[in-house]
Order: sequence, then C-alpha cells, then structure tokens
Amino acid sequence: MTAPAVTVTGAVFGSIGALAAFPLRLAAREVERQHGQLRRGVTRRTTHVVFGRTLLVKAALTKNGDAGIERRVAAERAAGRILISENGFLRLLELMKAPEASSLSRQSLIDQSRLSGADLDLLSLFDAFEHDAEPYSFRDLILARKYAGLVAGGATWGAIARSVHRSGPVASLTAKSLNVGSAFGRADAIYLEGGQSELDGQLLFDLGSAAHGDDTLEELFAEAEAAEEAGDHDGAAALYQRCLAIDPTDAIAAFNRANCLRAGGHAAEAAHDYARAIKLDPAFVEAWFNLAGLMSEQGRDASARRHLQKAIALDRNYADPVFNLARLEFDAGNLAEARRLWARYLELDADSEWAGVAAKGVQFVDMQLARTAG
Repeated sequence: MTAPAVTVTGAVFGSIGALAAFPLRLAAREVERQHGQLRRGVTRRTTHVVFGRTLLVKAALTKNGDAGIERRVAAERAAGRILISENGFLRLLELMKAPEASSLSRQSLIDQSRLSGADLDLLSLFDAFEHDAEPYSFRDLILARKYAGLVAGGATWGAIARSVHRSGPVASLTAKSLNVGSAFGRADAIYLEGGQSELDGQLLFDLGSAAHGDDTLEELFAEAEAAEEAGDHDGAAALYQRCLAIDPTDAIAAFNRANCLRAGGHAAEAAHDYARAIKLDPAFVEAWFNLAGLMSEQGRDASARRHLQKAIALDRNYADPVFNLARLEFDAGNLAEARRLWARYLELDADSEWAGVAAKGVQFVDMQLARTAG
C-alpha cells in the first residue's frame, strides 16, 4: 500500500502482536521521547497500528489462523488507521536502517509480478519485502515474482510470511529458488530448490515451528487477549492481572481486565479496574463509557450520567455514549434533552439499527411535546 506521511509527534500507536526483533517497552520509550504514545492494543484514540511479526506464529497455532489476521487488518484499515509493519515502525523511530532508495509503485509491482494486491499488502505488512510500502525496489519485484509463483503452487501469504524470516534478510532470497510442495510430508512447507536445506538436514523454512521464549509481558498480553476472545473471562482477567503486576502503568490491560471481570459477574472489581484505567489515562474514553454502563446496570444513574458526559466531552464523535445518555434522560423524564441527544446521535449514525431507535425516540418526544402544547 502507499505509505502515508507518518510522523511520531502527536501520534498514538497501538500494537497488535509482540515485536519479533525489539522489546516493546524500549520502543515505547523511544516513541515517548519523540512526543508520541505507544500502547498495547487499540482504542478509539489510536491513530497508527503496528503489526508485530509474532502475530504470524500465534495465528498458525489458532483455529482462525491467518483469516483472523486478515479480518483484523481489514477492520483497522476501515477505521481509518494507518497500518505499519514492524520494520516500518522501527525505521520510523530510526532504530533500524532504511533500505536504499527505490522507485517502483505498488501498482507497478502488481502488474509486473502478477501477485495480487491483497497478498502484496499483507506480505508487506509482515515485512516479506525489502520495503514495507511503496516505493518498492527491484529486489522487491524479484521477490514478488517468486511469491506469486509460490501462491500459484498452493502457498498462502501467511505461509510465505512465516517462512521468509528464517533465512536472514529477505533480500537474500532474491538469489535463491523457492518451491512449495509436499516434501517430507509437509503440504504447507516452502523449500529451497530440490527440497534441500542449508542447516544440517533441517528445513530452512519451517512453517510450524515457533520459538518459546520467556514469559514476557507481550506474550502474556497476547494470551490474555486470546482467552478473552475465547470467552474465558476469569482466565483472561488473571492473565491481565499478571500483565499489570509487571507493568502497573498499562491502562489498556486494566481496561481489558475490567471488561472480563464485568462479563464474569464481578461488578465491584470491574468498577475498580475501570477507575484504574481512567486514573492511568484520563482521556481513555472507552473506560469512561464502560464504567457508565456498569453504573447504569447497578441503578446508579447519576454516576452513569456523569461518566457518559465525560466520554462525550472527550470524543464528540463517539456515538454510543450519546445514545445511552439520551436513554437515561428519557427515562428520567427529561424529554427535551433526550430529543437533543437522539438528534445528535443521528448526525453521527444515520443507518444502523440503533439509528432507527433514535429516530423513533425523536418522533415520540415530538408527539409528546405537541400533545402537551395542545
């Protein structure tokens, strides 16, 4: 994809997957030094999303596999966020040397290699080329042609991306012949020419292997996210608590733990962790919103109202707190205020199911006010 102009100052980076080549805490320190922010996970304030290469290994071990990555990439792109590869991120921070100047556009690479645009973008996002975005180099074109041949032979973009980093710098593959096949009983494996390896009889590109490092913070966070996604709320809450024990300043870990505790029926603990997330990051609008929802569930409407008002003040384009505040005001008999808020919601969301409810709310209040006036 075309590389947008990216600067660190004022940007809010969110990481998905741990970085394979550099500790996230050190990257976060450098981002902060350059007047930006880096957090694990993604929130409404996130402007740039960094995809760590360890996500590929995790995907190979999960049920959803690469399809889960594809959905996440599509969702973040649809949300208007700038997507950055691990190498692209490190180059942006000047922690990694940029490759030599190049001149090939994305479309030129597609036309000359016959690699699909979708595969090109995903392979670029996981650093399977010398460059992570256009302009690409002639070496990238050679790699694109090789990858197109592998795809034609039955390989997936994920299999290729998992393989290429085991050989050293990807540019070194331009002089090697790559094949996909069923040698050694591996239908998903990519080999050097003739199925020979360079390392003592072992596959040079072993798609199924994953390094098992220490119980790092990034690994814990990824495990917690996976448990949360699988519906294991108690297990996820325990893992997020371990993350917080290592890094007590992680507002997203506190927020995620609160969500898990709430889903598991532990309302008081959830409220504590929402408040903790807000204390760590006062502009964490989702934490204000979710805490308001918890207060509303407990019948504490005054607290819910204050938290919703804070969420709206922090992010005027966040539709959900506007809708919920309108419903609170309606239930309290404040019809004019409810109508104003529902009308505002319709400015933010005119097409969803909730927009239909808001429109009916406006109509109902108009009828009630007309009846009262008459």
